Amino acid sequence: MTAPPPPLGGLRPAPVSAGLMTSAGMPAGPSPDAFTPWRTRVCAWLLDYLPVSLLIGIGWAVLAATRETTCVADISEYDLGEFCRVDASTVGTVSALAVFPLLAVACVVWNLGYRQGVTGCSIGKSIMGFQLIGEKDGRPIGFARSLLREFGYLILLAAGGLLWFVAVLYPLWDAKRQTVADKIMSTVCIPLPTASC
Repeated sequence: MTAPPPPLGGLRPAPVSAGLMTSAGMPAGPSPDAFTPWRTRVCAWLLDYLPVSLLIGIGWAVLAATRETTCVADISEYDLGEFCRVDASTVGTVSALAVFPLLAVACVVWNLGYRQGVTGCSIGKSIMGFQLIGEKDGRPIGFARSLLREFGYLILLAAGGLLWFVAVLYPLWDAKRQTVADKIMSTVCIPLPTASC
């Protein structure tokens, strides 16, 4: 049986079990090799969050580099001398707590919401050679679903690290190598065809 032609845009549909049979004549699911390995997905995740980490780090570096020292001389009868205190500057505080975190959020929204939702590939997925597609139609899942999927991971991480670990380790024992978010959103990660995102 031949594979269906790729849909418009050069993206191939998700592997389906049609035509695969076990020795007992029962339909078989697709081979786990048809889906992206867990290690490859972890590398893509690290690549996707590297710019976010750098932006947050730059904000904190600006905070550290712009600290201000304020000194006051004691003019009381005890003559204790000069007292100095180091405080965060306004520029450093705004950089670390507002500007660079907002840039990091914008990076996540663009890369893991818009780019991944429209093309199926975030920057990390593109570099690692795979894409995220809808399990049923084999197409990119769109901006809103992609962003919701990503913020679901962040909510799990904030709720408790153990839940996040279970969610992201799930591909190690799942037949389709799906995370919990993939299961909920009906998505799969598959190797890219020859054309990249």
